[in-house]
Amino acid sequence: MTAGGPAAGGAAAGGAAAGGATTRCLIADDQAMVREGFAAVLTAQPGLVVVGQASDGADAVRQTRHLQPDVVLMDVRMPVMDGLQATRQILGSAAGPERPRVLMLTTFDLDDYVYEALRAGASGFLLKDATAAELVHAVRVVAAGDALLAPAVTRRLIADFARQPRPDPPFPATLGALTHRESEVLRLIARGLSNTEISDTLVIAQQTTKTYVGRILAKLDLRDRAQAVVFAYETGLVTPGGSGRAGSTPDTGPRQ
Repeated sequence: MTAGGPAAGGAAAGGAAAGGATTRCLIADDQAMVREGFAAVLTAQPGLVVVGQASDGADAVRQTRHLQPDVVLMDVRMPVMDGLQATRQILGSAAGPERPRVLMLTTFDLDDYVYEALRAGASGFLLKDATAAELVHAVRVVAAGDALLAPAVTRRLIADFARQPRPDPPFPATLGALTHRESEVLRLIARGLSNTEISDTLVIAQQTTKTYVGRILAKLDLRDRAQAVVFAYETGLVTPGGSGRAGSTPDTGPRQ
């Protein structure tokens, strides 16, 4: 289904009635019932509009380029082109603030793409059995520029790192740009702590934590917290089940 169907038209009215910024969504899934169910949930929410639906990854790439959605809900496993390759193409061809955010839809137990999807630039994962409230929350979080990882997905991510231990890598030059406190904050991000939890841990104001997070992402040229988690583990700043580099606190893995 493409934009302009009943779901898209009804959502436009709901978004306009809200009076605020409208988040444009594209749903890519090879199961029509999943697409239509997600569309029904999202169109019922103020400020959300479903501008299109795609049944495979290649169609998702085409529609994204044409419709320019803010958020693409992308199924991991689809015919013609899977969600991982579609994510690479979508995020690789767009640049700057106009680049859409990709929220991966996964059954998790069947999918082995978590790490690669994050490296490709996906902003988060949502399990297909999520509740309507969880779906809406995930879309709003990703649209706001943050990252969202379900607890099961973060556990899988860390398990993958643990199964494939990397040799102790040298600090890349980019990490040298971080101050000691920014490195502390990055370690806590990699453990999955929220801004509130980071503030409590370091005994600093939440606005200060938000400022640190913004500086870290800017200095390391990272899109969001999801990429920050991957970056921290890839560089050895933190290690699964162990501790980070000198001065770090014990690492217990991300938690939600």
